[in-house]
Amino acid sequence: MLKVDRIARILDHVSKEGSADVHVLTELLGVSGATVRRDLQTLHEQGLLHRTRGGAVTGTFNLELPLRHRAGRQQAEKRRIALAAARLVPEGAVVGMTGGTTVTEIARALAERSGITVVTNAVNIAADLIARSEIRLVVVGGNARTASYELVGPAAERMLAQYNLDIAFIGVDGLTASEGCTTHDEMEAHTDRAFLRSSARSVVVADSTKVGRVTFAEICPLADIDDLVTDDGLDAVREQAVAECGVRVLRA
Repeated sequence: MLKVDRIARILDHVSKEGSADVHVLTELLGVSGATVRRDLQTLHEQGLLHRTRGGAVTGTFNLELPLRHRAGRQQAEKRRIALAAARLVPEGAVVGMTGGTTVTEIARALAERSGITVVTNAVNIAADLIARSEIRLVVVGGNARTASYELVGPAAERMLAQYNLDIAFIGVDGLTASEGCTTHDEMEAHTDRAFLRSSARSVVVADSTKVGRVTFAEICPLADIDDLVTDDGLDAVREQAVAECGVRVLRA
């Protein structure tokens, strides 16, 4: 297994479990304890987890994995969600896109379309689409977040206020009926709200692992969104709770 794949698996495990033991990770990854310890030390130095005697923990914070480490998580589900979400985009639409791995998959699904305008604050999405001459691309400027590759802040919000979007796709880190849509960063949450204010139709895209989860900063209550596109792993109780908030739930 390549180091980049080991790192992603370790972060995924620690993020879900809250901690990890070296012996558990050696069995999970099929590598030596020495290799696991070196990987844990690398992640500790990058500030992505806290090294402990015999393992690692996320610490007291809600771990936000950098985009490069999140890209492989729930990949099949994200692709299905993206294809379903892309079908919501009418011909000639102006489409807003925040950052995030699922929204990035939507951009890839729309890459062969022509006649649409994409307004995004995600530099990785912009990089994917800039060579697509059939798509009009507008990049919203702001302060760069290295964890999500997004440009956020007052400059981004002022720019978004000038546009009228037909549909906006919003990536979230958590979604519940009571706490609404949440993300890890307060400034990112403000910029996401600017996308919502500028859009005629607001669509949250999130795999089912994020539904029922709450993270640091509120983006909006569920009453502010029109649709949730998720995967078929969403349990019926949570789906009903979301639907009772007036949100149409689409399973991919």
